Amino acid sequence: MKASVAGAIVTNTLFMLGASFLIGGIKHHVQEFNRAGARLQAGLLFLTTIALLIPSAVAEVDSAGSAAFTQSLSVGLSVLLIAAYGLGLVFTLKTHREEFASAEKDEGHEAPWPIGLALATLAGVTVVVALVSEIFVESVQGASVELGMTPAFVGFIVVALVGAAAEMASAFSGAWKNRLDLSVGIALGSAAQIALFVAPVLVLLSYVLGPTPMNLQFWPGAVVMMLIATMTAFLVTNSGRSAWFVGVLVIMVYLVFAMTLYMLPPRVQ
Repeated sequence: MKASVAGAIVTNTLFMLGASFLIGGIKHHVQEFNRAGARLQAGLLFLTTIALLIPSAVAEVDSAGSAAFTQSLSVGLSVLLIAAYGLGLVFTLKTHREEFASAEKDEGHEAPWPIGLALATLAGVTVVVALVSEIFVESVQGASVELGMTPAFVGFIVVALVGAAAEMASAFSGAWKNRLDLSVGIALGSAAQIALFVAPVLVLLSYVLGPTPMNLQFWPGAVVMMLIATMTAFLVTNSGRSAWFVGVLVIMVYLVFAMTLYMLPPRVQ
């Protein structure tokens, strides 16, 4: 579960963002996007890496008797992260929404769908994607042993890629149509949503639905990868402009992680 959560954050931040830059850059020489929104999402991701780093660091320093403290700390941090996510929505959608307007000029895009149709379509697609992802994940977990994939690679890379397939399709389509604001928003926004909302909610729900409580103590390597992914997002979105080679560089960072996890001994989860 933790590997899938961390993998989803890294995959959305690096692969989805980098591939969007690459795909858009192939068709358009230079693309622009609102860097304020991108930097805000990257800042939220940086907050998450700090919150995940602390429980792991405490556990490494004092492993004796730290289990109870880690659980209590994880609950408190989960509440803080959910609060930060909610306040971020208020900031971007209400109090300072003008700061996050699209950097793209209106080129006569199609009129938006009616809200009822949009919600119904979203619900239907979500159900279909969830079912397909569940079937595929169960199949790939069985095939991973025969293909020589390590559990860390399957959880961190394969499951994350499958789970984000629908979002990737939208992000790549937006980049190709020179709507890079949409692509960046999907990539970093979905990563921030998983980090600040999904993971904390899983921690809180584990006390009600799970067999054992979940905490925010991740494998240190996963935390390092999330931190590097966040810093990479900061660097490439700082100017508000992108070209295809920027996407290549971001994807290369992701491939370094993927190669490392593929060669990692099976005992490391």
